[in-house]
Amino acid sequence: MRKICITVMLMALSGISLAQEAPYKMARTKGLLPFLEYGPGDDRLGGAKMTYLDSGILVKVVDSLNSDYIIALTDNLKAFIAKSSVQFEPSLKAKPYYLSGNWKTYREERFDVITIAMPERLPYRSIMQVNPNRLIIDLFGITSNTNWITQKGQTSELRNTWFEQMESGMLRVYVDLKSSLHWGHSVHYDSVASRLIIKVKHAPDKKIQNLFVAVDAGHGGDNSGAAGNSSGKLEKNLTLVYAKALEKELKKHGIKKVLMTRVTDTSLSMPERIMMLRDRMPDLLISIHFNSSSVDTVKGTSTFYRHIGFRPLTQTILKRMTAVGLDEFGNVGSFNFALSGPTEYPNCLVEVAFLSNRKDEQFILSKTSPAKVAKAIRMGIADWLKQ
Repeated sequence: MRKICITVMLMALSGISLAQEAPYKMARTKGLLPFLEYGPGDDRLGGAKMTYLDSGILVKVVDSLNSDYIIALTDNLKAFIAKSSVQFEPSLKAKPYYLSGNWKTYREERFDVITIAMPERLPYRSIMQVNPNRLIIDLFGITSNTNWITQKGQTSELRNTWFEQMESGMLRVYVDLKSSLHWGHSVHYDSVASRLIIKVKHAPDKKIQNLFVAVDAGHGGDNSGAAGNSSGKLEKNLTLVYAKALEKELKKHGIKKVLMTRVTDTSLSMPERIMMLRDRMPDLLISIHFNSSSVDTVKGTSTFYRHIGFRPLTQTILKRMTAVGLDEFGNVGSFNFALSGPTEYPNCLVEVAFLSNRKDEQFILSKTSPAKVAKAIRMGIADWLKQ
């Protein structure tokens, strides 16, 4: 025992870590929408997600736990990824250093764009900050060799862009925004190269009539959702009724572009919905659901967001929802729902009321309620735009 302790002490003094001595394998992400999780925890919404990734991202697998692999992002930060999202390639070998290249910023029709020359498709994550509005994009496994940032033309949303090497193998990108609201952003690699592309969406026309709104009727097909306490009515059918009422309300007030993720009782997975929305790129998403609790006295309406930059939309909608006669259950943040995860567009999950509560259920089943809720959501969107 004494000999082992002395050996460990000598390794620590010489700067050699036990972690560096552990075996690892290099692999790449695969499949549709692979994502990283912070830890091994799990609940009905899955583990706490860190970020979605592209396919083909190089990852360093250092361990496994149940259905996950553990990957090292830096010497001090690890993440979990589903084993089904990883493909090992025997020929892959880690290099001592991956060096970043130079940057460009410029404006496109709907986006401001930042491109970063990268030697390999390496992991990343993005974080929204507010007051002031800012994006932080962490690039893992990379060491800065960026010696200039070429900024071309007048951008709409980018106030300033710079970087900082936070630690060995972690380069942090800062993007200061001009707008008082977050309108959405994406991070991905060029389809034919390892160049990283950050797109920041321009503010849409502030007239609600010119918005492109996506409406999602929750559940559907083989996913029935909750059921009414007294009526037994299925959530999947009710969400469709309310989603169609919202579509009608939006079009009635001049909004020509409305995307419905489903208009019939069909099975549609979360990845399928996310990819549909990514392809069409709406200005915002409203996803409609009905809540349920094992305690039938729990009641009220609520709105949900995951990213702090999208909270204002959920707040204005919640305020309008409580004006239709529903109690307030609350505004719920950091919500790990799949459709709350994308950063490309502001999104709001609306849990209209509780099907498990008799009073709420009566409201939900009233013939006049879909129109009332649709009007409240539309007015909440208008209030948000005024910010």
